[in-house]
Amino acid sequence: MKISISTTIAMLFIAVIAVTSCKNSKAYGNKVKEPFSGSAYESNNRFFRGVGKGKSIKDNIARKKADVDAKSVLAGQVNVTMKEVTDAYMAQNETAEAGEIYEKFQDLTRQVMSTELADLRKIDEVKYYDESTGNYTVFIAYEIKKKSMFRFMKKQAKTESYQSERIRKAVEDIIEEELEKAED
Repeated sequence: MKISISTTIAMLFIAVIAVTSCKNSKAYGNKVKEPFSGSAYESNNRFFRGVGKGKSIKDNIARKKADVDAKSVLAGQVNVTMKEVTDAYMAQNETAEAGEIYEKFQDLTRQVMSTELADLRKIDEVKYYDESTGNYTVFIAYEIKKKSMFRFMKKQAKTESYQSERIRKAVEDIIEEELEKAED
């Protein structure tokens, strides 16, 4: 069986890449699997989910750090989703007021984020104590039903007095469209 030079070079190249990639992964240390990893703790079409980690010599401070971390992850996901939705809506409608609608929707998103995350539920919490260092490590996982979050935003949009009827209607349409997607 004859092997061409190009095939030999290709096989040698693949072998070098395989060896180097294995070597590089060891430079980072051993891979660690933390609690709350996997699809049960990842956002999907029905839920926004966030996991937080906190470490401290006091267990209540470690818990508070994990709590804030998880909630900030959730808030960021909601904020990014809302911006993506409004961008998509503006691209579809391309009206003269599209910029104003986007601005109003961003204001609504910020207002919702600064007041509360609707229907926030803790789905898990784990606490570890390391006797050698005296540190507590806490992991917390939260979730929000997307339908609840969108309904809350729709309610907030209806109560905004500074919006024109057209902008209020456009914002409600955006939210209604996302509600339908979350229900499917």
